[in-house]
Amino acid sequence: MDLELGTFAGERLRTPTPSPSTPAAVAGVVGEIVRSFGDAGGSGPVGVTFPAVIQHGVARTAANVDKTWIGTDVEALLREELGRPVSVVNDADAAGYAEARFGAAKGVRGTVFMATLGTGIGSALIVDGHLVPNTELGHLEVDGKDAETRAADSVRDAEDLSWEQWAKRLARYFGAIERLLWPDLIVIGGGVSKKADKFVPLLGLRTPIVPAALRNDGGIIGTALLATERAAVDA
Repeated sequence: MDLELGTFAGERLRTPTPSPSTPAAVAGVVGEIVRSFGDAGGSGPVGVTFPAVIQHGVARTAANVDKTWIGTDVEALLREELGRPVSVVNDADAAGYAEARFGAAKGVRGTVFMATLGTGIGSALIVDGHLVPNTELGHLEVDGKDAETRAADSVRDAEDLSWEQWAKRLARYFGAIERLLWPDLIVIGGGVSKKADKFVPLLGLRTPIVPAALRNDGGIIGTALLATERAAVDA
């Protein structure tokens, strides 16, 4: 990563997630990815995103991944695999942090809330440029239901909802977020953010709401930033 510009310094490499996606299997794939960059990968810290609550390097939840990850020290597992410093962060947290530094929320003071709409709803909370990790507000209870079971993009597809029908559910969710956090800006991430013009105008929120600028690159950029900043503090 070029962390001065927030851009890739090389070609992005995509590798399929192994099945089953157990800790050992995923660690092996991560090792292959890092080693594939050779000398260009350097010897500094490696940033990794993971779709779970990550507390001091340990996965505490597994809503949409193999349940064997719960309680796994992901940082220790990957340090052993790679032989170099590793920093692991929740994937939505990483994307939100990148948007605050280089993307749609750059220069925004106060509270920024980001929601990644996909299989579930990931969340990130940035306050005056500082990440508040592991908010997991996609699981906020709205109308007696776990929000992501009603308003995730996967639910729109599964229930064949129109944009108007889905927008009503999203409005209930984001309305709850507004009452709870009073954010200065809401950023929408996930693949569906490319179609923000189809549903954002229907939400009727008090808070300005915009699509993510970094798209799927945000998580990679954010975790590289956080890994580098953590390494500097630990040095």
